[in-house]
Amino acid sequence: MNMATVISVTNQKGGVGKTTTAVNLAYYLAKDRFRTLVVDFDPQGNASSGLGVDKNDLRATMVDVMSGGVSMDAVILTTKTKNLDVAPTVPELANAEVELVKAKNRFRILKDAIKRVEGDYDYVIIDSPPSLSLLTVNGMIASDYLLLPVQTEFYALEGVAQLLESMKLVRKAMNPNLQLLGVLATMYDRRTSLSAEVLTEIKKYFKEKTFEVTIPRNVRVAEAPSHGVPVGEYDKFSRGARAYKELAKEVERRTGKK
Repeated sequence: MNMATVISVTNQKGGVGKTTTAVNLAYYLAKDRFRTLVVDFDPQGNASSGLGVDKNDLRATMVDVMSGGVSMDAVILTTKTKNLDVAPTVPELANAEVELVKAKNRFRILKDAIKRVEGDYDYVIIDSPPSLSLLTVNGMIASDYLLLPVQTEFYALEGVAQLLESMKLVRKAMNPNLQLLGVLATMYDRRTSLSAEVLTEIKKYFKEKTFEVTIPRNVRVAEAPSHGVPVGEYDKFSRGARAYKELAKEVERRTGKK
């Protein structure tokens, strides 16, 4: 049976391009004919909206999966893009986290849910919440890899050490196979020396774990979610779209699928 490669896109800081990266990476993996599932695990539900999901029409979401009410395959929806599916969420996922605290298998619920469907996919991309919460830990335990977007701005590396410490603890206690897939520099502005300085810092700190591609600050990338489509669908010739296409190739190489 095919085993999906599970990647958690995570950073406890908000506004670093985490959801944008999850959606657009998944889109280009699907365009490369890899069957891909986006698990929207951020209560804000932006990955669901960014893939054209109308939340008013949803019968079941990741909230129901986490509460044990339904299995994962009952919430998965197809998107307009061939090979790309989404398991949507709604803001109530934040409340589900409170209930999770009491659950006996609280750290493994997402892992067990993904196990039921992973034979249907080549990649599962988890869009984690911007916090070090029980949901984030569930994502780490369910994953083979972490992909860490870091914006090339002041305080970029703040909090990253804490996240990597959590990763070490998860690896030690519950998921010895978890690896850092790479650190992705986002919102890169080639016109400023600050962006270049921060990128140098990131490369110094993470060395070969830094992705070769950088994601530029790009208006097309910012506009695409309001149209409910990835940037490759909105403007495939934009610099942002080309960068995410390149990221997908790099991810394929790093996970041994190319």
